[in-house]
Amino acid sequence: MRSLYYFIIYKPFQVLSHFTSEGDKQTLKDIFDVPKDVYPVGRLDYDSEGLLILTNDVKLNHRLLNPKFAHEREYWVQVDGAVTSDAIKQLQDGVTITIDNKPFATQPAKAKLLEEPVVPSRVPPIRIRKEIPAPWISLVLTEGKNRQVRRMTAKVGFPTLRLIRYRIENIELGNMQPGDIISLPAKTIYKKLFNE
Repeated sequence: MRSLYYFIIYKPFQVLSHFTSEGDKQTLKDIFDVPKDVYPVGRLDYDSEGLLILTNDVKLNHRLLNPKFAHEREYWVQVDGAVTSDAIKQLQDGVTITIDNKPFATQPAKAKLLEEPVVPSRVPPIRIRKEIPAPWISLVLTEGKNRQVRRMTAKVGFPTLRLIRYRIENIELGNMQPGDIISLPAKTIYKKLFNE
């Protein structure tokens, strides 16, 4: 019987969410040393950062990727401009974005302004403009279309400057730094994700 492995990682900014080389871009293989049959569950865009689960557990992979098992993912999003309460309300109610050149109505989300969170420095840092605020919002989704968070904040008038996935169900980044990896036992992963 093969061993099952479970890791949580902090994927750094400008790293691809897979282990296969692709041009001169960094991939997970350049940063994390895991058994050969271990892969990420889902993905984070090249220009996003934060929490990813790596495993070779096919059952876990299925439960996290199949839309019928909706689960919460919390993103901390730094946006361009002073976010209005109307924009937050639109995010909460759901907005219509474009996916594959077709309109897509997002499900209602949990959205709120965040006090300035303590997050690792990003290299390179975001572009700061003195006269325009760059506040953070927390956005909790139970669906995950391609670049959905960025499309949603742009739709309500506040483009994303920095995007960190902070939480998947009850697994959080906590004090992890970009490039960190933590091995977890199966029972911890299943308890935190599915209360089992």
